[in-house]
Amino acid sequence: MEETILISQSVAILVDGNNIERSLENENKDQNMMINFDALIPRLLGGRGLNRLIYFREGKNISSKLAERLHTKYHGSVRPCHKSADIPLSIKATQLSSKVDSIIILSGDSDYVELVRHLKSEGVRVEICAVESTTAQVLREEADYFHPILKEDCFSLSQGTTKKKTRR
Repeated sequence: MEETILISQSVAILVDGNNIERSLENENKDQNMMINFDALIPRLLGGRGLNRLIYFREGKNISSKLAERLHTKYHGSVRPCHKSADIPLSIKATQLSSKVDSIIILSGDSDYVELVRHLKSEGVRVEICAVESTTAQVLREEADYFHPILKEDCFSLSQGTTKKKTRR
């Protein structure tokens, strides 16, 4: 007889929106792909409790539809960043480290290696979720767990949808 183990963990999900958007663009050159959070978040949580969901994005052109969806469905928020998300995301992760058991960072950027090391030294489980082909190997090795973003975690924006291009 198999015993059922209840895992009670509080999880924060921090998204480097620009990194994930670029990775999806590189991976799917012919399509305008976006993350389907309704598919991805339950898979990432695996029954654990969501404490916080924050989508960091550089620039002013942030989809109000995305912000509304994340707020309504997950009590999440979108935070515009002056330049890259690295520093604001790192500060927020450090602030949350004493309030959660696990932090899932959606980014494959090697700039987060030192953050991952610091969070782990504070006793936080750190998971990385990103497009496998664009994720720095050192980041994957440093994390406690790696979740690849799968095709099922995305949707393609229809050709009729207009999307403003932002300068990088």
